[in-house]
Amino acid sequence: MSSLDAAPAAVSFFSLDLEDLKAHIRNQGKESFRAQQLFKWVYEKKVYDPEQMSNLSKDFRTLLPKFFHFELPKVLKHLKSVDGTQKLLFDVGDGLTVEAVLIPSDGRLTLCISSEVGCNMACKFCYTGKQKLKRRLRADEIVGQFLRSQAVLTGDQRITNIVFMGMGEPLDNSDNVFKAIEILHAPWGINFSRRKITVSTSGLVPEMPKITAAKVRLAVSLNAPNDEIRDQVMPINKKYPLKDLLKACVDHCRGTKDKVTFEYVLLKGVTDSLEHAREVVNLVRHVPCKINIIPFNEHPGSDYQRPSDEQVEKFHAELMRLGAHVLLRRTMGRDIFAACGQLTSEFEKKPETMDISNSRIGGRVGKRSSSGQLSL
Repeated sequence: MSSLDAAPAAVSFFSLDLEDLKAHIRNQGKESFRAQQLFKWVYEKKVYDPEQMSNLSKDFRTLLPKFFHFELPKVLKHLKSVDGTQKLLFDVGDGLTVEAVLIPSDGRLTLCISSEVGCNMACKFCYTGKQKLKRRLRADEIVGQFLRSQAVLTGDQRITNIVFMGMGEPLDNSDNVFKAIEILHAPWGINFSRRKITVSTSGLVPEMPKITAAKVRLAVSLNAPNDEIRDQVMPINKKYPLKDLLKACVDHCRGTKDKVTFEYVLLKGVTDSLEHAREVVNLVRHVPCKINIIPFNEHPGSDYQRPSDEQVEKFHAELMRLGAHVLLRRTMGRDIFAACGQLTSEFEKKPETMDISNSRIGGRVGKRSSSGQLSL
């Protein structure tokens, strides 16, 4: 089988972590050490044709297409922003699509991965949230986003960080998300550091210990300074209110000795006042954390507005004055609807570009945090 897009066989190779692959090979009556060889050929050497795997016996190479297929999601569209951000639209079958985003910054290239087609969380400010959940992605479709995205890069570019912040709630598809993380991390394969992987959640509290167990970083979509406002903008808060969410964050910090990143979307007249800033600092004072503030990114049909650049900077300054570790996220890819909260599946008359000339924050190089770091 010589193509990434070859017809599928019984099992997707990209759905198996190393232990799964060993078991699958043993079940076929073959030696389990072949699993390490295959991982190196596929993930390290990027060879998908069994006939080119020269250290495997000819008989074993002949049998491989009966054991596995090497099909990956096809790239239907590849859009490039004026700021260097790239957005890929993937075909995941049955007429369904998802988007992933490559985000460049100084010395880093972050891949924002999707975990579901649509989303059940219905966050009011999110474009994906307007699309009800159609299907949870399989592990091979999640790994496939990484491999396809890496393949479009040129020269010595490589993905340095992965964030599960694309379409869908990762913890609503936790089995496949954490299986994909194991595949991405496997030392015999891609060998991606767990410390360079972040899983975001809107607040599915019972599932959050899985992030701790996976030894990856935790980001929480906070987006409100109190339960009253969070109930309005994030329905999940009615089931798991802030008290429960923050306790889970503290537990994660104790279990990992790591900080939590709180994502905070600024909605004009809803979450962006200086009083809100003071409430946020008081709310998270017992959680080792940094606060990542994100000016709202517009999308068709939204009931919310983006605050003025001046108000965003005032909010940022107030958080810093109060001693918070805060980053003002540079808005990336907004002109191609690739920014935070703007991802969705393909649909008829879906817009592909927007005018961002009216925002300084959307077009400058970056904003330093109170600790001197640059945000993503």
